[in-house]
Amino acid sequence: MPNVAISDAEWLVMQVIWQLGQATAAEVIAELLKSTSWRHRTIRTLLSRLVDKEVISASEDGHRYVYRPLVSRQRCLRAEGRLFLKRVFAGDAAELLVHFVQDSRITPAEIDELKRLLDAKRDSRNER
Repeated sequence: MPNVAISDAEWLVMQVIWQLGQATAAEVIAELLKSTSWRHRTIRTLLSRLVDKEVISASEDGHRYVYRPLVSRQRCLRAEGRLFLKRVFAGDAAELLVHFVQDSRITPAEIDELKRLLDAKRDSRNER
């Protein structure tokens, strides 16, 4: 599997493909024209880049290509999260968590879930 590193523009294309499961260039273009002012050629270039990066596949279906994700959204999120953590917080996950907890609106249910995740993390480290 390739190392996942996609640009902001490629993320928008991938969101469409993940949402649809598979899509032709025309379908991706139609979706993206709802939220961008990109030209058709720009979107086709982004699709080609994603194929070259082995993030999506392109298979011929008559006179068109059908694009399918080769990398899950979750895997891309993990890779982007690691890059963000390293770039912005010098890899310090505790600093990142403190920042977002202090600067975000978090519901009591979300706080409970965070506590549960942190407790599970602590417990898994203690078992080693």
